[in-house]
Formats: sequence, C-alpha cells, structure tokens
Amino acid sequence: MNDPVHDPATESFVAHRDLLFTVAYEMIGSAADAEDVLQETWLRWVKVAPDQIRDPRAYLVRITTRQALNRLRTVKRRKENYVGPWLPEPLLTSPDVAEDAELSENLSLALLYVLETLSPTERAVFVLHEVFDFGYEDIAAAIGKTPAAARQIAYRARRHVDARRPRTPASPQQARAALDSFRSALETGDVQTLLDVLAPDVVFVSDGGGLKLAALKPVEGADKVLRYMAGSLGKAGGNFTSDTTTVNGNPALVLRLDGVIDGVLAFRVEDGRVTGLYYVRNPDKLTRVESETPLASR
Repeated sequence: MNDPVHDPATESFVAHRDLLFTVAYEMIGSAADAEDVLQETWLRWVKVAPDQIRDPRAYLVRITTRQALNRLRTVKRRKENYVGPWLPEPLLTSPDVAEDAELSENLSLALLYVLETLSPTERAVFVLHEVFDFGYEDIAAAIGKTPAAARQIAYRARRHVDARRPRTPASPQQARAALDSFRSALETGDVQTLLDVLAPDVVFVSDGGGLKLAALKPVEGADKVLRYMAGSLGKAGGNFTSDTTTVNGNPALVLRLDGVIDGVLAFRVEDGRVTGLYYVRNPDKLTRVESETPLASR
C-alpha cells in the first residue's frame, strides 16, 4: 500500500493544486464553487492509474475544466434568480500575483465581469487558451470538441472580450495612483478631484446579492456615479473608512463601516482615469478578503 505522503497521485495533485484552483475560479468567479470543483477533480483523479498518464498537469486541468463546465451551468441557473448585477468573488492575493502583469490583468474583477457575458464553453476555451496558454489539442480534449472547433470558439470569444476590455491596460503604478487619488478625494469629500479621476463615461457596478443595498443595474456617467455613491454612503450612516489592498492581483479598496467590512471596491483604469468601479457588498462574497488565496498560472 502506498504511503499517502509519497503517493504519486497525491503529489501530482498537490503540486498543481493552485493552478487547478485558479483555472476553476477563472471559469466560475466563485471561490466556493472552485473548491467544490477541486474536490470533484480529486475524486476522479485518484481513480486514474498514474502510469497511464503522460502529462499529469494537462490531464488534471482537463478534469478540472469538465467539472467547472458542469458547475458553470448550475451557477448560470443560480444567477438567473440573483438580485441585481452578479460580480465575481474578490480574493486577497499575494504580491507575486500582482507582479505577474498578464495574470493580474486576466484575474481582475473587470475582466471576470466581461467573461460573464460568454457562454460556458466560450469562457472555458478563452480561459485555457488566453490565460493559461493551453494548446487547442488539450482544450479540445477538455471540452469534448475537435481542435478546429476549439480554435473557432477561441477566436469568437477573444473578439467578444477584446471589444469590451481596455485596449491599453494601466500599469500597476498608474492603477495605484488613480486609486490613491480616488481614495483621498472620497475621504475628504473633494468632488472636483473625484470628477477629475473618474472618466466621463465611468461605469459603476455594485453587487449586494439582495442582502445589502446595491444598484439593480450599472450606473453610467461620472455625475450619476458620484450621486449614487454619495446617496448610498449617506443612507448607510456610521463612519466609513477605506484601506488599500490587492484583490485579484490588482489595487483595490476595502471599505469599512464602523470598523466592519462593508465591501470591496475594485477599479478599471485607462489613460490614468477610472473607467470602471466594481463594488462587491454581498457578505457571502467577502470571506476571502482578509487572508491570501494562492493562485498560479503554471
């Protein structure tokens, strides 16, 4: 009987666990669902004979993708009854994730929000090819399509995403500068500075999940966004404070009301100005903003 500490199946799974979690989370946008997917992946992985697997990493990702697709279809039905916009669950991440420019861009709440507009299969193909650089042969095996079909799906998904994400993503320094200006102006009530840092066509998306006050649809335009935020803060009462943090590899703010976390505010920055604000207030989605979640692209 194999020693579980040195069992090849266990060692392979543990070695690739962070990658598998990241794949599942990127596909679903929910850490809890990603953890469930990993459990299903493990149960299937231990039934496979290790000596029959040429590439454990690719095989594990294939199982994870299939389970994530199954979960995505379930989550899609759940989202149909969701109150207001659905935003991904924010994750507190380590500095090394932020230092990986490509990974941090692909993990941003802004991009994950865009991925919500793809079909489950399109999202799977986009994530595997664009984020994790898998070839079409491996992707085809994961989604049960031919490589030619996977290539066509990838092309369609990429065009859809490219039309909705920044053409020139902000550098970490630009994003941090915009966040710092926004935070300072918000805390001092400096309306003019807020207007200066917000793009005229900024979009504010808030997710309360029916448990916290949130706009039932995106708010567009700097003036409307400021009015909505001012009204929301006023209705909440109490003392609001904010702290900078790193969520999904990108600068963000944790807003607290009387010392208790009220929500996480993520930013999309283009040309030095904020073009997107994503405020997650649903308490069920705020369980991973105080301890780091390990993520990996390889």
